[in-house]
Amino acid sequence: MSAAEFESLWGIEEVSAFLGIPVHTIRGWRTKNYGPPARKVGKHLRYDPAKVRAWFEDLDQDDAA
Repeated sequence: MSAAEFESLWGIEEVSAFLGIPVHTIRGWRTKNYGPPARKVGKHLRYDPAKVRAWFEDLDQDDAA
């Protein structure tokens, strides 16, 4: 796989924009072990866009009601 095949990692602001959820809420989810998976890179949280999309697609439709 070449570097051109990788999508840039997202910060919490990009995840917030994608999901339409406030940053504060996403931070709260992390304290409850909920939400899309993230990794710490130094002091920064980074999200793999493919994993964020997969997490969103796996949400149970009943949870959205």
